[in-house]
Amino acid sequence: MRLLSFLVYIPLQIAFIPLAIVGVVLVAYRQMIVSKKMGISQTAIEVINGRWTMHVFGLRNDVATANLAAKLPNTSIFGLWLVIFPLWVKYKISGELFLYPRIADSGAENLSDLFIARTLYFDRIIESAIGTIDQFVLMGAGYDTRAYRGENPHQITFFELDQPDVQAHKLEALANANISCDHVHFISVDFTRDDVFEKLAEAGYDPAKKTLFLWEGVTLYLSEAEVRKTMRSVSSHACKNSILLTDIYANRVLNIAKSAVVKQVMDYTNEGLGFGLDLNTSWKDVLSRFVESESLSLGEAIFMGSDSDSGPFMVVVEMRC
Repeated sequence: MRLLSFLVYIPLQIAFIPLAIVGVVLVAYRQMIVSKKMGISQTAIEVINGRWTMHVFGLRNDVATANLAAKLPNTSIFGLWLVIFPLWVKYKISGELFLYPRIADSGAENLSDLFIARTLYFDRIIESAIGTIDQFVLMGAGYDTRAYRGENPHQITFFELDQPDVQAHKLEALANANISCDHVHFISVDFTRDDVFEKLAEAGYDPAKKTLFLWEGVTLYLSEAEVRKTMRSVSSHACKNSILLTDIYANRVLNIAKSAVVKQVMDYTNEGLGFGLDLNTSWKDVLSRFVESESLSLGEAIFMGSDSDSGPFMVVVEMRC
């Protein structure tokens, strides 16, 4: 079947090159220009596009993401299909992943694996903690659908925090996709001005209950002072053994953003990169010192790209209160 899959894939991929170009342009237009007009982060679309692809290729069962993505005006499912269709056909014939998406070996990930690997690593830590927590807080939730992926046997209370415009857009899309979200407490927050935990308390958050705080894909766009402020807030407002789960990037990733092309894109979308850590050497010690400096303890840490001579380019990190 592998040989057959290549015999079908190669001519199909060649034939699809013009269509794939159209698909890339269509997705990029929706992601960047339409998102900008709507005042929505284009990186949030990058994440849901990646998770839609994972669902289509059987890497992650996520019907909610597939249904939500189909109702978003700032992405194009048609465009995505134009790009991935030959790869999908090959996968369906052989049952094997090829080029993209892929599951990279731990430590061998590269930047093209970022959204796939990061999602899977976050899922792994969440799944190991889900039976031990009472509350799940998604900070800067974007288009995350973890609160709508199935039944809730542990009766966890969900809270989603995001900027008012982003959250209003998501709620409209959830309604259009017929995704039930009555069990989720939605909290509109201006992260630069509002007291997050005051807002949470108003929505029913109980500081005495063990909580998982998911802070995915956010620290990269903040200053170190803002990252530390959030860490201190969680440390002082959450009960013992609560978890802050986030991703932190190496300074060398921030340096990539200084290249002319990337900088133009970031400037267009008004998204600048701010915080990172020096993960070139002794990265475990660097991370441990940083976490402990804000009265948190280091739990599981998954360093992506650690096999590289330059060290890992990011880490998915579990911090415990």
